[in-house]
Amino acid sequence: MYVKVTRSGPRRYVQLVESFRNEEGKVKQRTLATLGRLDRMDGALESVIQGLMKVTGRAAPTASPALAFESSRAFGDLWALQQLWHTLGFSTLRRVFAKTRHTIDVEGLIRVMVFNRLCDPESKLGVLRWLETVAFPALGKITVTHDHLLRAMDALIDRQAAIDRVVAKLICPLIDQDLSVVFYDLTTLRTEGLSEQPQDLRQFGRAKEGVIARQVLLGVVQTAEGLPLYHQVFEGHTGETTTLIPTLKTVLARYPTLRRLILIADRGLLSLDNLEALSAIRLNHGQPLEFILAVPGRRYYEFAALLQPFQDLCDSGTEHEVIGETRWQAYRLVMAHHPVRAAEQTRKRREHIQALLEQGAQWADRLDARNSGHTQCGRPLSDSGAKARFYRAVAEAHLSRIIRVDLKSDLFAYDIDESAQALAELMDGKLLLVTNTPDLAATEVVRRYKALADIERGFRVLKSELEIGPVYHRLPERIRAHATLCFMALILYRVMRMKLKAAHSPHSPERALASLRRIQAHRVRINGETPITGLSTITDEHLQVFQALHIKKPTTTSQLALL
Repeated sequence: MYVKVTRSGPRRYVQLVESFRNEEGKVKQRTLATLGRLDRMDGALESVIQGLMKVTGRAAPTASPALAFESSRAFGDLWALQQLWHTLGFSTLRRVFAKTRHTIDVEGLIRVMVFNRLCDPESKLGVLRWLETVAFPALGKITVTHDHLLRAMDALIDRQAAIDRVVAKLICPLIDQDLSVVFYDLTTLRTEGLSEQPQDLRQFGRAKEGVIARQVLLGVVQTAEGLPLYHQVFEGHTGETTTLIPTLKTVLARYPTLRRLILIADRGLLSLDNLEALSAIRLNHGQPLEFILAVPGRRYYEFAALLQPFQDLCDSGTEHEVIGETRWQAYRLVMAHHPVRAAEQTRKRREHIQALLEQGAQWADRLDARNSGHTQCGRPLSDSGAKARFYRAVAEAHLSRIIRVDLKSDLFAYDIDESAQALAELMDGKLLLVTNTPDLAATEVVRRYKALADIERGFRVLKSELEIGPVYHRLPERIRAHATLCFMALILYRVMRMKLKAAHSPHSPERALASLRRIQAHRVRINGETPITGLSTITDEHLQVFQALHIKKPTTTSQLALL
């Protein structure tokens, strides 16, 4: 049985036709019913069709729904950071701002800026663009503007003391109270802008890159595990040695339960005044402060007499590091010598000296030829010009102690100070450490100091992953607020690294966040109705990261109200 359209003149009719076989076995058709003219059917057959579908138990065909897909937004990385933020106790910052005059959600805005540092570091205006691409958990439907972000930074500084107490309280359980080894170092942060502000932190000074630039100094104290304890912003032209004692006293006041503390600081922080002040500091339990300070290379010459007996041990022909110690004033002087590194430094210095001597001899020959009346091609060379060029080359090679250019002479002249060269080669491959630790072996002192490289990695995280600089803020309080936001981000970063390392995960914090970022939040509207929200598939890799960080995975049901 089937439907057939037949024609009669200009009109077409819809008929219900049946096929059958006649007595001769031939296939014939017969009309069972004429349903009407095709041009007059309209919706007349709709009830018949619906009735037939109902009788046969089939679903009636429906029109294709109108689907509207909204842009997907990154969610997984923010979910992980939100869980860590809550677990560590950063959410208690909300209480700090609960009784303030601010009508904005300061804690939520601070959280936005901190997470942005870890996920996609941007300027404060860039944060607004970033928020359009992410589904931020537990933020609510607050409006975020550039002015709101700046007001949140101002509120952060207004309540800096209370915030510092909260941060210290949440870090304290992560610190070994019986023996804490902390590292202190400074770095420079380039600043932008030419305006002058009252009490301006942006001052011209020598940057770590060796150039003079407008900058601020950032000091950071970290544990041996890389967990940041304290930070401080100083004016750009501040002397490094003057920052050590105030910073250390602040750390001791902030963590009063420490029973033993060993401070390790780099070469630029050693001074006699610092040694005396450090020796006088006592912890709250009466224990003296212990320290390990590196001797700057420019002061190695003061220890030449003490190093000579140790050098006899270094000349034994071994390729392994040699470690010894002696007394210097009232402290232990721990000495380490790396033969391979020493040989390399000596070789490079001799090559530089030889190249400079050959250049000097070439210029001297040209000057002698000129004085003899021989004509030369090119620009003529004078004694004063040769002296200036040669002195500059020697200074740039840091060989002024060895190759001495006679600047007072009318003629181009120089000589080699062989005793200075021998002293320099004596210092090659050496590491000198001053310490007052009573029970650490010399090898342990050297090992503890070399772990200072971890704080250098912390600075690299601040400058690369968190992009703390260059700093575009001009007001001193805004610069300090920017540093505090990056400090909070560094805490989250280090805690992530500690958890991933403890779980033997192959992921770094950057890789873990990049992987979780692939968990996307999606929103679909069907026929203009209330949108349906969901998450993309959570893979086994995502589950391993969540497990390593000790946080639960997100679920669609629990997230519907958050997006």
